[in-house]
Amino acid sequence: MKRILISTIAVSALLFNVSCDTNFDQDVSDIVVSKGDADFTKYVALGNSLTSGYRDNALYIDGQNESYPSMIAKQMQLAGGGEFKQPMMSDNLGGIPAVGVGNKLVLAVNPTTGALGPVVASGTATNTIASIFSSGPYQNMGVPGAKSYHLLAPGYGSAAGLQTGTANPYFVRFASSATTTVVADAMAQNPTFFSLWIGNNDVLGYATSGGDGSNPITSEALFTQAYNGLIATLTSNGAKGVVANIPNVTAIPFFTTVPYNPVPLDAASVTALNQQVFGPLKQILTAYGQGDRLSLMKATQNPVLLKDESLTNLSAQITGALVAAGVPAQQAGLMGIVYGQARHATSADLLPLTTSSVIGTAPSSPYAVAPFNKYGVTFPLDDKHVLSSTEKDEVLAATATFNGVIKAVATAKGLAFVDANAKMLELAKTSGIQFDGVKYTATFVTGGTFSLDGVHLTGRGYALIANEFIKAINTTYKSTLPMVNVNSYSGVKFP
Repeated sequence: MKRILISTIAVSALLFNVSCDTNFDQDVSDIVVSKGDADFTKYVALGNSLTSGYRDNALYIDGQNESYPSMIAKQMQLAGGGEFKQPMMSDNLGGIPAVGVGNKLVLAVNPTTGALGPVVASGTATNTIASIFSSGPYQNMGVPGAKSYHLLAPGYGSAAGLQTGTANPYFVRFASSATTTVVADAMAQNPTFFSLWIGNNDVLGYATSGGDGSNPITSEALFTQAYNGLIATLTSNGAKGVVANIPNVTAIPFFTTVPYNPVPLDAASVTALNQQVFGPLKQILTAYGQGDRLSLMKATQNPVLLKDESLTNLSAQITGALVAAGVPAQQAGLMGIVYGQARHATSADLLPLTTSSVIGTAPSSPYAVAPFNKYGVTFPLDDKHVLSSTEKDEVLAATATFNGVIKAVATAKGLAFVDANAKMLELAKTSGIQFDGVKYTATFVTGGTFSLDGVHLTGRGYALIANEFIKAINTTYKSTLPMVNVNSYSGVKFP
């Protein structure tokens, strides 16, 4: 077998034809790449968008070519691994116009504001839902948007099911039939080794929708049943594998980039709002023991105003008090409706990245009349625009529960386990992660690891994850797969 040099970074450098300078002082040793107790002949990867190579809010060719399973497969091929095919998209825009899936995001300068930020790439995507199964089978079976139980759902690849919401356009493209399941198509390949990173969407969908109820958290019973069913099926032919747990949403830029207090105001606005709106309202709420709901405004760093449905609705009390103070009944009633469950955000609340484009705009509400017509400033943000502290706790609790299920199953089956949650939390620290002299963090755009949607990774981010999978595989199965060179993959592309 081929002989290469290791430490891990030295291996990566050799394989990718870059400098062999590393941060290691110790001598490298001459070692043979081996499969250990594993068999990499047929490696199949199951999961969601993170497995598919999705990034910048789309699935496109360049992203797929830097998916973490494809990186792992290349290292496995050094130890007897076989072919690894992916269901490639048709272009680098990534949208599927027929089903309303938009193009990827790119970093560009807004011609109006002069600010640099993510915008939708121009052009017409050529991707369709036409079946490409005849060019398969495909070993990367990551399906963007999939939850745990979707991988077991018959008809998830049926074009007819797209209208009823029971199917997924990405799986429609490469499913073997309209009635098959993702895991069935995986098992049809008789895999000798598998990876499974699933469960993110079981909590993430609830979080990214601000906990508004449109995308509920998967129940513990359903997740447990689905995950155990997946592992039982994937190991039924004796295959070995590696699984990863779910990162906490608090560690990703989608929830850490927009501060809770981003509202600047000029001196005139501060005076007017405090005298006409927040001062009187705060006085009324204080009489009911709820004065801490609202803050008086200042010149900088004002918290956004949001609607918190967990609060007692004090609309009637506000209206009555304002009328008694001489405010016209119509205006008092309007203020009662608008501010009955309003409060200012605290540092415990999370604002999704997408909320940044909403703050300060005019909401489409019959109650949004001047001066109560600026989202997040004088009109409360909707539930979907904020993940409140209570909703965040629900997400974190579910994540911990699901991660407990994943770890227990991995232990019971003797599978390699990747603590992706711990790695993401490490990445979120100021110190970040160092690789061969390059520092990576979870900072949006400049951190190098997260793409422009704030949820999915860049090529370099996926490479960091690929190395975690490889480490777990090597530890559990006594293989010696080399690490990948993180620095050789792409980050955020600047104009």
